[in-house]
Amino acid sequence: MTRKILVVTGSRAEFGLLQFLMKEIEKEKSLELQIIATGSHLSREHGFTVNEIKEKGFSPNLEIDLNLHNDTSDSISNSIGIGIKEFTKAYQILSPDIIVVLGDRYEILSAAISALISKLPLAHIHGGEVTEGAFDEAIRHSVTKMSHLHFVANDVYKKRVIQLGELPQNVYTVGGLGVDTLKKTTVLIKEDLEKSLGCAFLDKNLLITIHPVTLNEIDSNKELKELLRALDEFKGKRLIFTLPNADPGNQSIRKLIEEFVMRHPNARSYESLGSQKYLSCLAYVDGVVGNSSSGIIEAPSFKIATVNIGDRQKGRLMANSIINCKFKKNEIKRSIEKIYSSKFQSQLKNTINPYGEGGATEKIVKILKTVKLKGLIKKPFYDLGS
Repeated sequence: MTRKILVVTGSRAEFGLLQFLMKEIEKEKSLELQIIATGSHLSREHGFTVNEIKEKGFSPNLEIDLNLHNDTSDSISNSIGIGIKEFTKAYQILSPDIIVVLGDRYEILSAAISALISKLPLAHIHGGEVTEGAFDEAIRHSVTKMSHLHFVANDVYKKRVIQLGELPQNVYTVGGLGVDTLKKTTVLIKEDLEKSLGCAFLDKNLLITIHPVTLNEIDSNKELKELLRALDEFKGKRLIFTLPNADPGNQSIRKLIEEFVMRHPNARSYESLGSQKYLSCLAYVDGVVGNSSSGIIEAPSFKIATVNIGDRQKGRLMANSIINCKFKKNEIKRSIEKIYSSKFQSQLKNTINPYGEGGATEKIVKILKTVKLKGLIKKPFYDLGS
């Protein structure tokens, strides 16, 4: 009898991490892959990236539209409510044996709540991490408490999940799926990538991603303007922007970036590069600038620099390739200039990614195949003194 593994995906970035895991599940005769596409995958404003899922050869069993037409806190809360209702219906239709979710977004919170109430086993990937500047952290830890199996990227994160009261035997250190993805992705040759992007790389190039800082007391627009003022002084560099995710406040950030691109011929912006083009960009740029987790998790494997701005990723394990700074024009400018110093370039050669060297996919699939699901639902709280 096959075991039905339901994977929930809600964003372009998270699907980029999950795609090879989904392929490995499909290959296993003892497993049946089920897919629910939701969140920004179904949003026209965010590129309708459900098409990327289909282009990779997957056919979602169900699509759950969360009505992501506004970016206010009220609309996000409403989307969470829609998600809880619709995921509960979906689980009744698909009857999965176990549900797999990754990360910390609000659509994943909806999926986890519905799984809890439906008494279905939940496996959570990338728990135990800390991101002090975003409400993602509270969501991540909440999903941990509603989950039964935990696939973490590092022993530091394993310790933290156990600290939350999870049974040590159900917490597995597998490494980061982002590292797995880049190991399994064929990087495009520069000419093909340039053709796909519609622009040529210059002598110096930067990849920039800014997401809303959802717990920030300071206006995200003011912070972004500080970054744009700093970038304004690097007219000789190719500036490649990827537009922000569907968090509250993303629309005004998009507008500022698009206005900047209109005024600067060296800048380009893209709604969604997709996993292959994004990772290919990492192979040819000098560094990553912004507050995305990709600068922390994937970029170090390419031995390129990351200028990590603000508190959105504060608390994550970081390689020596990462330069932290505040959203202040002069700090950002100095940090970008540091990328090109001979001393820092020499330091990059010795970069070790704390998120592992790959292999997470195979480890997760092996556990999903063999773990006993009976008895997982009712779990005791594990005290550290036990």
